Amino acid sequence: MKLYSTNNQSLKVDFATAVFNSMPLDKGLYMPVNIPELDKEFIDNIDQFSLSQIAFKVASVLLKDAMPLEDLQSIIDDAINFEAPVVPLDGNTGVLELFHGPSLAFKDFGARFMSRIMAYFLKDNQKTLDVLVATSGDTGGAVALGFLGVPNTRVTILYPKGKVSEIQELQLCTNGQNIHAIEVDGTFDDCQALVKQAFADETLNARLRLTSANSINISRLIPQTFYYFNAYAQLKRQGKDEVVFSVPSGNFGNIAAGLLAYKMGLPVKQFIAATNVNDTIPRFLETGIYETKPSIQTYSNAMDVGAPSNWVRIMDLFKNDKAALQQIVKSYSFTDQETLKGINELYEQFNYIACPHTAIAWLALEKYKAENPDGNYAGVFLSTAHACKFPDIFPEAIKANIEVPDQVKDLLAKPKKAEQMSTDYEAFKGYLLRY
Repeated sequence: MKLYSTNNQSLKVDFATAVFNSMPLDKGLYMPVNIPELDKEFIDNIDQFSLSQIAFKVASVLLKDAMPLEDLQSIIDDAINFEAPVVPLDGNTGVLELFHGPSLAFKDFGARFMSRIMAYFLKDNQKTLDVLVATSGDTGGAVALGFLGVPNTRVTILYPKGKVSEIQELQLCTNGQNIHAIEVDGTFDDCQALVKQAFADETLNARLRLTSANSINISRLIPQTFYYFNAYAQLKRQGKDEVVFSVPSGNFGNIAAGLLAYKMGLPVKQFIAATNVNDTIPRFLETGIYETKPSIQTYSNAMDVGAPSNWVRIMDLFKNDKAALQQIVKSYSFTDQETLKGINELYEQFNYIACPHTAIAWLALEKYKAENPDGNYAGVFLSTAHACKFPDIFPEAIKANIEVPDQVKDLLAKPKKAEQMSTDYEAFKGYLLRY
């Protein structure tokens, strides 16, 4: 598998190089030189395969020659060892639950696969790998658990002070060992900017072996394609062949993975990018003007991103053809008040408790249905996190019915440990060089 930088297609590297370097020095993102299509026979019979079998098929086609197939199979079996069910709400609507992994968030797919890929390629005599992560909520917890205790690695997680939930913060700050947390007095965009500046710092890169565990890393994106194919397989078992996916979107890695799956041959009628009031992409698709803005704090904190990194990948997938992109992607944004309304309606209509990100995806799907009432399609909205992570969001009547998993109860008894830091890059650089 060869990959190029979105800023320079003549710059080509192999998969292992892209995994460890994360972001090229030209500040582009790595993309596959060729996006292979899965054979029609596999797609037509995908309902006969399990999640693990589907994951192996997709990965083996994408990562051809990157490693022996038996090693790839072992990595998938170890990393993707939990389910991702499509739970039906009514005859034509289902919720794809992606929170059944150890950190209770969809990021477990990417983080667990990536950590094992990195461990596979690491050589014993190489210097320690420093993994940098900016998180607006769930990424940090998934990465922390994915890398906890992995030899020859140090993980530094940056998160915005006061802008993640208590459970999310505890997942970052209670691990110890090789996991370090930094509480940044700023926004997620500030955290992301610090990480990107570190990758572009030649002096720092000469001293440390830096890589990212954010969705800018191509090894995070690949395993997220698995659950789109698997969701389609589940729908086919129900006799449904046409699907609309509504995806909660912040840094746009989740929907970028869906669109990569689409380019590989997954039959999808429409993707919906569902956002909160951080609406850079809905505004772009409506006006044609791409204008980032500082992120605004909302109830759906993992989507509080004003400058989504993965949008460049999505534009690259469509050769910067906005008209072609608009044929397959629609985007809607919703306020906190609308989010609460969605949470209440899901509970009242279906007795389903959804986290705020999931509620936004449902609202977007409902809006799309209202605009396209005659379509004979299955609508699937993605549930990206367990509701227990956001207890302060819910009305008491709903909150009382949230089942809290044992691992969350254990977290509440652990002490928090995090470094306090401003948005000053030199302070961050000094921290990395010091520990």
